[in-house]
Amino acid sequence: MGEYVLTATKSVWSARGFSAYLGSTGFSGMALAMQQLLLSWILIGILNLPADQVGVIQAVIGLPGIALMLMGGASADRTDARRLLAQIYLIAPIFPVFLLLMEQWQWLGVATVTLWGLGMSVVQSYSMPGQQAILNRVSGDLVQQGVTIATAIGYVVQVVGLGLAGQIDNLGITPVLVMQALSLLMAGIMMLRIAPMPVTQAPSQTVSALRGIADGLRATYRSPVIFDALLINFVSSIFNAGSFVTAFPFIVKRVYDGDAWMLAWLMAVFFAAAALSNMLLLRYMPLKFPGKLFLIMQLTRILVLLLMWIEPALWLLVVATIGWGLNMGVTTTLARTIVQESAEAEYRGRVLSVFSVGMVGSAPLGAIMLGWIIENFGALNALVPAMFVSLLLFLYGIFFSKVWTYRSATVD
Repeated sequence: MGEYVLTATKSVWSARGFSAYLGSTGFSGMALAMQQLLLSWILIGILNLPADQVGVIQAVIGLPGIALMLMGGASADRTDARRLLAQIYLIAPIFPVFLLLMEQWQWLGVATVTLWGLGMSVVQSYSMPGQQAILNRVSGDLVQQGVTIATAIGYVVQVVGLGLAGQIDNLGITPVLVMQALSLLMAGIMMLRIAPMPVTQAPSQTVSALRGIADGLRATYRSPVIFDALLINFVSSIFNAGSFVTAFPFIVKRVYDGDAWMLAWLMAVFFAAAALSNMLLLRYMPLKFPGKLFLIMQLTRILVLLLMWIEPALWLLVVATIGWGLNMGVTTTLARTIVQESAEAEYRGRVLSVFSVGMVGSAPLGAIMLGWIIENFGALNALVPAMFVSLLLFLYGIFFSKVWTYRSATVD
């Protein structure tokens, strides 16, 4: 850790490797943001598939990521996570290049899009635990600052990536896929600028990937705070992240008769609001009781979704989208902060891989159900389950979990 200790200024920006880390995750985040819009719009706007079929495809693409995230967490603890991520990002451009060739050869269809989606899902799922494990190293003892800044930058680059992907109707698929490939390449180059890192798991403790996954799950279960925070975040993501990934594009297309650019700028508004929420949150860091705010935001999300559910005018839809982004930005950051602060260093990569499952692997679980609701009851009614679940999670968090009373160890 000596190379990553902060200077006396107590600013996370003075940590060695932090800027390069932000550069790498920024480029990779931009590529993955492009992926989010591209996948939705190719299925909905270009191939014109029904919602239930879209939900199944999103589940097929996303569900393998659950196992891969757990494996990625075990690998991050047993190897140099920086080298692992650099290898992943330098190989990853092959997937957008593949879809580019399929489009040029007029083989763009459900099978080829699904293969491209699976490839990018592998990249995202296997790299996320390593990213978060490295963040602890380059943040030193200012984890809350590091997490908040990294999350905010992540949202900003998502806005940029969505803006680029939103040009698919104007520029065509090829230029957008080229930009995605270049972003992944730059992510790998920036990761190589970080100094090699020591392995957190001692050589005598090196175990198989499956054993490492099991150890990570046990470490998660042993800590009531981590377990409760992960459970609330996971269930919330099934319905809320699932609604954003699956229902929101259909709301834009079917309810508001929008195109790819409209979906792009509305999603950009969402992520810009999420970035703003982290900037505001940073002013009050470190928080003594982050769990309290985390649970309160679960409750306030109901008002945002209710406003969107009543099919408001476009300007009110924008307002609701801003509120949704502010809310999700805070809850994501605080859940991640609680987990990173509470996890033992030896198991941090594996515990964070479980957290990543809740962030990315949960949305596909909701996609099938939400796709069926959209096709049978309309896109707006897919928001109703998220409202009920948000209320239940708030009540569970206060009365049955340790999250409400969690006190940060970084605050005196």
